[in-house]
Amino acid sequence: MSPTLQTVPHLTTAQSGPLHEIESHLLERRHEIESWFRKAWLATPAPFYASVDLRNAGFKLAPVDTNLFPAGFNNLNPDFQPLCIQAIQSAMEHVCPQAERLVIIPEKHTRNLFYLESVATLRDIAEQAGFEVSIGSINPEHEEPAEFDLPSGRRLRMAPVERRGRRIEVDGHSPCAILLNNDLAGGRPDVLEGLEQEVIPPLALGWSDRRKSAHFAAYEGIVEEFARLVDLDPWLISPLFARCEAVDFLKREGEQCLAESVDNLLARIRRKYAQYGIERDPFVVIKADAGTYGMGIMTATSPDDVRGLNRKQRTRMARTKESQNVDRVILQEGVYTFETIGDEAHVAEPVVYMIDHFVVGGFYRVHTRKGDDESLNAPGAHFEPLAFANTCTTPDNSRDPDAEPNRFYAYGVIARLALLAAAREAAELEGGSR
Repeated sequence: MSPTLQTVPHLTTAQSGPLHEIESHLLERRHEIESWFRKAWLATPAPFYASVDLRNAGFKLAPVDTNLFPAGFNNLNPDFQPLCIQAIQSAMEHVCPQAERLVIIPEKHTRNLFYLESVATLRDIAEQAGFEVSIGSINPEHEEPAEFDLPSGRRLRMAPVERRGRRIEVDGHSPCAILLNNDLAGGRPDVLEGLEQEVIPPLALGWSDRRKSAHFAAYEGIVEEFARLVDLDPWLISPLFARCEAVDFLKREGEQCLAESVDNLLARIRRKYAQYGIERDPFVVIKADAGTYGMGIMTATSPDDVRGLNRKQRTRMARTKESQNVDRVILQEGVYTFETIGDEAHVAEPVVYMIDHFVVGGFYRVHTRKGDDESLNAPGAHFEPLAFANTCTTPDNSRDPDAEPNRFYAYGVIARLALLAAAREAAELEGGSR
């Protein structure tokens, strides 16, 4: 392992018995697990790429979000870029084998240099995979090409997308395929509708169509199947959830649904905590049912927490990315993160990256001002790259939950379960869009 890598953060909980059980099951059944995954990918191909946010509470290891248009490629360990290159080559062979030229369509915001560093890293990976790459803007405010000098010393050129019949061009070039790195939270742009070029991932997977609750319903079904394979309580690797529709925070509509759902979800969590002897206060995370970008999130430990929100709280919950109205929410079991990093024990959560069905890297999201029951996807977070790819499929034979190979293998399994849920979700969405 590269000497520049951080070691795995310490798991600061004495309640590691169930985690031992999770890892023991995964390690003992790894041949069955890998065989099961191979068959699953043949039946339902993986999305082009994804990142999965995990939370490790010691007694529970579960995903809390799955992003099908991931940013943050610049936070991955560069030592493992060859794995990303190989995975992109494999992914393109599956979705568009004749492609030679790609256009990457990024998010509309261009003032965030950290995001542009991610786009530049994605461009570099695709170029090293053998593709000619351009960056195309769908922001109507960008009428002329622009170049950005990045903190890394790299330069990123972005040019407006132009529609020509059923094809688009960027800088006069017509690509074979279009790689979306825009989650379409603001809606599906007309310029990308009805193209004869391959759009990867398909428009139907953007937040204009996709719902978090549908994803976690798919995940719940997959975990039920997987848990039977490894003889495991599904709750140990799956967050409980509910949803509320017809919500309007500004008008105080849907408040009763929120309160009842929080109450019911807390009761379900308490029963599981009692079963496992967990002496912690359960909590619920409430967030928009479409992409939040770290916005429109709150926690509740009682139904009273969602009754009578003040105006500032209601305003914060009423809008998400690109000022989209929040009219339905997912209520998700809060999963503690008991992993900490550094001498000051800052809380950390793993984020795992995949291209095609391969785990290609990851990092720990770390926040110095957040607690173990708070979202770390907030301003002030920083990232510690880790070599997930080196260990996600090569566990050792120890049962130590702090052993890097075992911890990372467990991360890789849970992240791939979330990826498989996204694959089945995508198949349903794409089928419905035809």
